[in-house]
Amino acid sequence: MKKSKVLAFACCAALTFTMIGCSSSSDSDNSIDSTESGGEDMTTGLVTPSSENVKQLGRTELIDDTLWVALSGAGIDFSYTGTKLEVTLVGDGAATVSGNDTNYARAAIYVDGERVIDDMIDNAEETYTVFESDEAQTVNVKIVKLSECAMSTFGIKPLSVGDDGSVTPTEEKERKIEFIGDSITCGYGVDDENENHSFSTATEDVTKAYAYKTAEALDADYSMFSISGYGIISGYTSTDEKVSAQTIPQYYESLGFSYNSFASTTQPQSIEWDFSKFEPDVIVINLGTNDASYCGSDSEKQDEFSAAYVEFLKQVREDNPNAAIICSLGIMGQQLYSSIEMAVYTYTNETGDENISTLKFDQQDSTTDGLAADWHPTEATHEKAAQKLVEQIQSVTGWE
Repeated sequence: MKKSKVLAFACCAALTFTMIGCSSSSDSDNSIDSTESGGEDMTTGLVTPSSENVKQLGRTELIDDTLWVALSGAGIDFSYTGTKLEVTLVGDGAATVSGNDTNYARAAIYVDGERVIDDMIDNAEETYTVFESDEAQTVNVKIVKLSECAMSTFGIKPLSVGDDGSVTPTEEKERKIEFIGDSITCGYGVDDENENHSFSTATEDVTKAYAYKTAEALDADYSMFSISGYGIISGYTSTDEKVSAQTIPQYYESLGFSYNSFASTTQPQSIEWDFSKFEPDVIVINLGTNDASYCGSDSEKQDEFSAAYVEFLKQVREDNPNAAIICSLGIMGQQLYSSIEMAVYTYTNETGDENISTLKFDQQDSTTDGLAADWHPTEATHEKAAQKLVEQIQSVTGWE
């Protein structure tokens, strides 16, 4: 599902889209030392995507002059003023493997809220002209990683703003929400409404999933930590064997998780996340769907899950002392919901922390709303889940 590289909008001035293609290694000569230049080089028209210049979405990491993004929904948001803006995205190891179609990172670029680029990063570097006008204009630009972290990541190189151009960070919103989840939060298969089809990053779109929709509905900044197939004590399994390598708690305090590396040297799980960079008002945990494949109806396994959930809640609270925590489950099965309720009850009794609640999502209705790849929720199901979550968040926060 590789999208056509065509600019999809127009304004009063002529706007064009081109892809310059793979850049040569000489591009590195234009790198910026942000510590000396403040992230902007007026002689070359390049601006480093640092926090001083752009609003960074989700968990990101600036390495040299390139901002690396791994997790679903991560990226940047900024205001651009000028006549021509070019964006260069850098692929990781997955991008240079021929025939790796199901694992390439998927990226979207928006101008004034309209998606103008939707592409799979299948080259070491790709450069896009995302805005061009005869006269200087001010537009909002947002770059979002649509696909999840495990299979691939990408980097955002210094923005080419032109000789007359400039960028400023988009203003931070008053509300902040963090979402912790699995494939459902990632938007797994949402662009492929055929339950018999398998995984592909090309059919993932986090902006069509319940978490992103919830943040949009509440006008909140967001951060997501979600990996398909992962759980609290076990990843998805079709046997009785626990998949302990695929669990969220072991990676939660890092930048993310990926089988590939930033700049071929650094994996996101090796970078410790600084929780002061994003302090959420609300944290939504939507885990347990994959654990259910291991626990089944075995009461001992369910108790193990519940006990581990308590420990994860303590970890999340230590890292986020002020956030209201909502523990949810149910879109793809409600089997472990009572175990989550028990975990929340036990956690509250042990800690005295009452800034926590549970939410049972309605299970997806395939007759009414259909199914996406590998029996995952469609956008219609995600929309219903978002509406229910919005009501829960409003109830615990008083937000309108």
